[in-house]
Amino acid sequence: EADENGRPRVQTMPPLNRASVAPKRWSLGFRQPKPDAAAEVGKDGGARRGPASVSTIPVRALHRAGMVRRWSLVGLTLAQTYLATDFMTTVLPYQGRQPLEIAILILFALLFGWVSAGFWTAIAGFVVLLFGKDRYAISARASGCEPIDPAGRTAVVMPICNEDVARVFAGLRATYESLDRSGNLRHFDFFVLSDTGDADVRVAEQRAWLAMCREVAGFGRVFYRWRRHRIKRKSGNVADFCRRWGKNYRYMVVLDADSVMTGECLARLVRMMEAEPSAGIIQTIPRAAGRDTMHARIQQFAANVYGPLFAAGLHFWQLGESHYWGHNAIIRVEPFMRYCALRRLPGRGVLSGEILSHDFVEAALMRRAGWGVWIAYDVPGSYEEMPPNLIDEIKRDRRWCQGNLMNFRLVAMEGVHSVHRAVFMTGVMAYASSPLWFLALMLSTALLAVHTLAEPVYFVQPYQLFPLWPEWRPERAIALFSTTLSLLFLPKLLSMVIVLRTGARSYGGTPRLALSVLGEMLVSTLLAPIRMLFHTQFVTATLAGHSVQWKSPPREDAETSWSEAVQRHGWQTLVGLLWIGGVYSLNPAHVWWLLPVAGAMSLAIPLSVYLSRASFGRALRRAGLFLVPEELRASREIEQTARLAKAPRPDAGFVHAIADPLVNAQICALALRRHTAGALRRRYAELVHRALVEGPDGLSTREKMALLDDARALSVLHFEVWSSSLAAPCWGECIRALTRADGAQPEGHAEATPSSRRPITIAG
Repeated sequence: EADENGRPRVQTMPPLNRASVAPKRWSLGFRQPKPDAAAEVGKDGGARRGPASVSTIPVRALHRAGMVRRWSLVGLTLAQTYLATDFMTTVLPYQGRQPLEIAILILFALLFGWVSAGFWTAIAGFVVLLFGKDRYAISARASGCEPIDPAGRTAVVMPICNEDVARVFAGLRATYESLDRSGNLRHFDFFVLSDTGDADVRVAEQRAWLAMCREVAGFGRVFYRWRRHRIKRKSGNVADFCRRWGKNYRYMVVLDADSVMTGECLARLVRMMEAEPSAGIIQTIPRAAGRDTMHARIQQFAANVYGPLFAAGLHFWQLGESHYWGHNAIIRVEPFMRYCALRRLPGRGVLSGEILSHDFVEAALMRRAGWGVWIAYDVPGSYEEMPPNLIDEIKRDRRWCQGNLMNFRLVAMEGVHSVHRAVFMTGVMAYASSPLWFLALMLSTALLAVHTLAEPVYFVQPYQLFPLWPEWRPERAIALFSTTLSLLFLPKLLSMVIVLRTGARSYGGTPRLALSVLGEMLVSTLLAPIRMLFHTQFVTATLAGHSVQWKSPPREDAETSWSEAVQRHGWQTLVGLLWIGGVYSLNPAHVWWLLPVAGAMSLAIPLSVYLSRASFGRALRRAGLFLVPEELRASREIEQTARLAKAPRPDAGFVHAIADPLVNAQICALALRRHTAGALRRRYAELVHRALVEGPDGLSTREKMALLDDARALSVLHFEVWSSSLAAPCWGECIRALTRADGAQPEGHAEATPSSRRPITIAG
């Protein structure tokens, strides 16, 4: 279409249809949510009705089942923890009667309880997967062949920020075309919501969007929006979409930049929402695929083999008060807009301000309003990618650590369901367990030092009549250690049983599956102490007031260099070696107990480097190890994503948007602003002149973004770059490169003409 002056303009966004998305004040209290708290206005504008009144699941039966299951988990965890802690007292020399031993027992109880809860979650998942589907599974609400209501439109939104553009649009296109093949495309629109702050990446995004729309005939169905002010990061980006266009859609599916979903999966999510009107969020379990580094292959193997077991277990305990992980999930838009807007946490410091781990909070707010939050643990067709190496995984954990610690402040938020209070606590323990473990190990070392260097104490309490002889019982220590290992590794073996029951061929056959599970156990054991040190550092830094900068993770198979590994892991190696040396000097026999922890720390540098190698990962794949089903029975969507992401693409950056005639015409057609006010025209004229004379390096990022927003300024600068003798030499080099690429002879660019020295104006 054309603007008011007849210039071509490409419609990147639908017309605005504004709605209110206003956060409510945080209030403290342990009041439970009312069972019918949320409200819907009927089409006739009449009386409101809550989600419980339209639920197809018997509310009382669901509530009763949830109570029984959750109290069973609590009882089993507490009983197992009590027995283990009581047994631990017999391992200690003074049976837990000294202050140092009391501190060790407290830490042991906390850590064992954390492990025990995970163990019973896995057991519940094993029972569910072994004997059939949970009767309350949200997937049972829809058979999968119901017609989708034409009025119930769905927006597929992908918030991005400085991402790998080729990978983003490869995954988006694979999802789009899969939905088209399923015959349900007419019910969906797609939105790329960009928070990108780099001018080169922004131009690449715009060109990739144009190319995709042209190739799939997606104009009017695939939209692109660049957000000028990056407020509240991803949650603010999604909220801004809801504010502008949320009223147009009944549902939205949120994707990450590395997400891929099949058309069947998307359509099934909509059908489940239609079949269960009380559902507010349905979260899928993304399968990990698409990476080649050794670290990523091991992690995606673990996610595929163990993930379904733990997901089924989580659903068993949580039912309709479950997790939302921020992507690969469908959301009912109207209650999300009304109840899930996020207010800044009051106060000062790193645990206040914008909420970072927004997904847990949004799920809690949705459930507080009476809407169900479900895990669809048995719905296939949802995919994501794993971090390519240990350092990138740890960078992601640094962001998540601060966000989860912030959420601890919301444990006492009024009206939040007790399950979501527990979710906030488990989010904290996911990282706080590391400093607790580290402290327990330090106290154990201190206990060894005390009993090695100090004289035994036989009277440890006032008015004690008989001496207490210190006793060392290594056989009991071995028994307790073996029990703890069983709790950690038995869920993995049970996961293998489930895979063998459904067919091990997808993982390379039974022998290779068994070798892969054993290999994953070994690697996870070696990496656990390294992660412990990192997480301890992160928790300490966060509590000390050091904030984190959120950056987009890498979307390619990035390998770790030796220099980076030394920089990141050098201190861990030093800690491990000093620890081994210190314990050896106290009692050489105790070094064997410490080797699984301190020995792994000492090997942190080579482990991090070699696990990041894509060549090792590909060699393992050729050997049939750490395979996932998508590699043997390739998903069409995953194959297409990989092919499109690696396809050659022409260069597209800020310089090309100015100098390349085709790119300039495209970006001009996408630019939204056509400034007409005199002051703004003069300001943009000065900006164009400076860009012309100084080149792109003379502009700040903000100034580059401003130019990309204004079609007139872009057009004038393009003309001047090609015709003016005032143009910086870099423009001439760019033009000569362009003409050589087109097979033409470069024309002279330095010869001045009278018109080239005229003052620059931005006219209509």
